[in-house]
Amino acid sequence: MLRLLIKERRQAIGLSQHDLASKLSVNQTAVSQWERGAALPSCEKLPELARSLQCKIDDLFSQESA
Repeated sequence: MLRLLIKERRQAIGLSQHDLASKLSVNQTAVSQWERGAALPSCEKLPELARSLQCKIDDLFSQESA
């Protein structure tokens, strides 16, 4: 199972959900949903998300065994 590491990356660099949402021009609810796995960011947002979180796109994903 694929899991996004947005929350871990965001907290590691000291950004709030609001800060990240502002950088990405989305609302805080979207960031919260991404972090909970209730929704996924669009493919178009991934490069900007990775830049904002100071990582590579690949670093945003974790492979979990089911």
